[in-house]
Amino acid sequence: MMEIRFHGRGGQGAVTSAELVALAAISEGNYAQAFPSFGPERRGAPVLSFVRIDSSKIRARYEIREPDVVVVLDPSLVEVAQVTAGIKPNGIVVVNTKKSISEFKQRYGINIRTAVVDATGIARDLLGVPITNTTMIGALVRATGAIALESLIEPLTHRFGRLAPKNIEACKRAYSETIVENA
Repeated sequence: MMEIRFHGRGGQGAVTSAELVALAAISEGNYAQAFPSFGPERRGAPVLSFVRIDSSKIRARYEIREPDVVVVLDPSLVEVAQVTAGIKPNGIVVVNTKKSISEFKQRYGINIRTAVVDATGIARDLLGVPITNTTMIGALVRATGAIALESLIEPLTHRFGRLAPKNIEACKRAYSETIVENA
């Protein structure tokens, strides 16, 4: 089973990201679940969301404390939250940052395999807003292969309607621009 934890802020799309990844996994014939965890709902407050993907039925119904993958939508969360807490030794953290992998790891003392992408820059360029959910899904796919990029087309189209083409483009561009540290 692959377990993914998203770290974001209210309004950035962490909950939507988890749902879209789960829908894509299900479309591939897997079992998946997505669920959020947050306190008082307000824009800008830290938000966690979770995804489990497996080829067998998933019976677990609790918060993911030892993820295989951590996706950080807002780079400021690295300074205020323990985003890598509990990550499995062979896990990976996928971060929205302009920093290189070595700069990021050195700055924050990260010793986990890392992937980086300037998701905010891509979102601003293609969507006109700094909402990084679809860009970070592209980065997640590049870093992990958890789902196929093509499996996201239908969920993104259904979720975003007339805005889907730009979100699909953002997802694909992030996929191509994500830099993944070798294992």
